[in-house]
Amino acid sequence: MKHVTSRTILLAVFLLAPLQVSAAEYLLYYLGGQSNMDGYGFVSELPEGWSGPVDRVMIFQGNQGVDGEKAGGEGLWVPLQPGFGTGFSSDGVNNVLSNRFGPELAFGRRIAERNPAARIAIVKYSRGGTSLLEGASGYGNWEPDSERGGGWNQYDFALATIRNALSIADIDGDGEADTLLPAGIVWMQGEADAYDNPIAARAYRENLQRMMNLLRAALRVDDLPVAIGRINDSGRDEDGLLMDYSPVVQRAQADYTASDRCAALVEMNDAVGWSDDWHYGTRDYILLGAGFADAIHDLSADCP
Repeated sequence: MKHVTSRTILLAVFLLAPLQVSAAEYLLYYLGGQSNMDGYGFVSELPEGWSGPVDRVMIFQGNQGVDGEKAGGEGLWVPLQPGFGTGFSSDGVNNVLSNRFGPELAFGRRIAERNPAARIAIVKYSRGGTSLLEGASGYGNWEPDSERGGGWNQYDFALATIRNALSIADIDGDGEADTLLPAGIVWMQGEADAYDNPIAARAYRENLQRMMNLLRAALRVDDLPVAIGRINDSGRDEDGLLMDYSPVVQRAQADYTASDRCAALVEMNDAVGWSDDWHYGTRDYILLGAGFADAIHDLSADCP
């Protein structure tokens, strides 16, 4: 059985500094995972009217870190717009937008529609190819107890992103401090654990629940609404499964969300318009982001 180490506890405590009190309130959502959270939708293929900033929605996207290095999680608050997909980067002073977008764009638009009187704040940190189980991927992992490379990994960078985002008192630059009210977690990940490692796939149910509990703790709400994106398999392999253990991880995701009254599974239909073997098409990221927003909003009726 896995245990939360003193390192994990110290990081969590570091995040528990009081939030700033202010007249302006924002509903705060954390978005995390791997490449289909990064986003491979093409900005050039967005519908008409989607090119500009999204009204009432701010975003802080943490710069991706590499396991074993301490740099990661830098960013700054800006209005949500296209360009926060794969290829995005930030040094904490300037953001470099890409020509891609992910679920955050439609999520921000839809959650604002569902909350017409609210301001929305999105904190996003994700990294393509990363697994929950240490050693299951060459792109990095989210293992809270990792000791490899000095212990720095994706979990640390996610916490750093949240910490950096919450350290900004005035996120919209109007000269007054803002209050950020945690309202939900969105998670799109699991392909790396489902690819070719049976141990990672079998451990995914426990690891997923643990990660969601830790993220809830970082945001200080035990029953915060959680939306889990069900992984999809393109089937582009000789045996019909690109990921040998995708059914195992899919069952784990379904089992977790069924067991948690404040969690929901968001599924894409079978007609995914794949842009390559692993990543969805432009239209799919719009549908996925909107689906996440609807799931979180519906959960919020019974969960804080």
